[in-house]
Amino acid sequence: MQARHIQMISLGGVIGTGLFLSSGYTIHEAGPLGTIIAYLIGALLCFLVMLCLGELSVAMPYTGAFHVYAKRYIGPATALLVAILYWLTWTVALGSEFTAAGLIMQKWFPDTPVWLWSLAFIILIFLTNAFSVRVFAESEYYFSLVKVLAIVVFILLGGAAIIGIFPYAGFSHAPGLSNLTKNGWFPNGFGGLFTTMLTVNFAFSGTELIAITAGEAKDQKKTIPKAIHATVLRLGLFFIGSIVVMAALIPYQVAGVTQSPFVYIFERMELPYAADLMNFVVLTAIISAANSGLYASTRMLWSLGNEKTFSPIFTKTSKRGVPLVALCASMLGAILALISSVVAADTVYLVLVSISGLAVVIVWMVIAITQIRFRKSFLASGRELSELECRTPLFPLVPWAALILSGASCLLIWFDPDQRVALYWTVPFVILCYLGHYIWQRFNRRK
Repeated sequence: MQARHIQMISLGGVIGTGLFLSSGYTIHEAGPLGTIIAYLIGALLCFLVMLCLGELSVAMPYTGAFHVYAKRYIGPATALLVAILYWLTWTVALGSEFTAAGLIMQKWFPDTPVWLWSLAFIILIFLTNAFSVRVFAESEYYFSLVKVLAIVVFILLGGAAIIGIFPYAGFSHAPGLSNLTKNGWFPNGFGGLFTTMLTVNFAFSGTELIAITAGEAKDQKKTIPKAIHATVLRLGLFFIGSIVVMAALIPYQVAGVTQSPFVYIFERMELPYAADLMNFVVLTAIISAANSGLYASTRMLWSLGNEKTFSPIFTKTSKRGVPLVALCASMLGAILALISSVVAADTVYLVLVSISGLAVVIVWMVIAITQIRFRKSFLASGRELSELECRTPLFPLVPWAALILSGASCLLIWFDPDQRVALYWTVPFVILCYLGHYIWQRFNRRK
């Protein structure tokens, strides 16, 4: 993979329903100004984590890298936890994305069942990943390009509406930025800012895909740092720019997750075919995220097999270098998650979603801890800092800040009754993973 592929794969993993749909929920809960602050904090955290990841992934460019780093510098139990959580995150997301894609298609073809479209997208995404890494990279490049162009157009047209160049329903004058504070700085209280941080962090999840691709990147020492800096910069511009436009033009009382904020604003600008065009973009975003998600979960399983944590069968590849067994297992997991969302929405699926919601933030915490230990180990071995091709600046301030901010976003959801269930399920799950690993090790030693 080249730098342009890796940048777009990372952007494709991030720019999805978190921005196109969930941002409405954040505006409703945190208020317009609170949402901008929350996304600025989220962008900062994402940047800090990526700075840590840059040093690790250039020094050790492994496919499915997170748990390999954790195994070496923290311990095998933490490595197993990270791998399972990350695989589960993308697998559960795949199930919901196939459903969402089917629902969008049903809007255009109301006489067709959702499951038929979901099946069609399952086949499409599977074949895209199964053919070759090159086909996956190229398809994801163009899927992501559609989303990026849509966001740029949205920011430009939305900005024009804010300053009065385009008419906007409900205003006889330029809306300006008055909506940011006209109901107070934090209309739902200051706590709304904190309780939405997990949602915001989830919106930024996917940037760490750069490390997953490291083992299949061309000229890793140049490609990875370039991809990291370009991705973080573009994400900051796209996310913050989009959020400022939404916050300025959408009353927080009507914002939510039932309609895309993008669609809402385009409809208020009375642009022709706005809803259909944005639904197409959202569909592209869903397909792109599913494409990246299947790639990430497949490489994580392959890496677990390669490290002999799981069965070596997951390392078997096709003639084109695609780990087909891991690919089939990941797609099967996604299909089971999809089925559970239909037949066990309030039990099995609720548990899966709750755990996967916190998973990425836990992965970020592990990345920060790993980078701290890696740097100390590297210097303790007698090597010089100048030998690192890519260095995390302001060490140890950057990794410690990433660790503290990630941990705080997990703990703060305790104050939101709707999200608190994530802690109820994730904490026992983490304990079970460590306990299971300990029992397995004891069992193997007795053989």
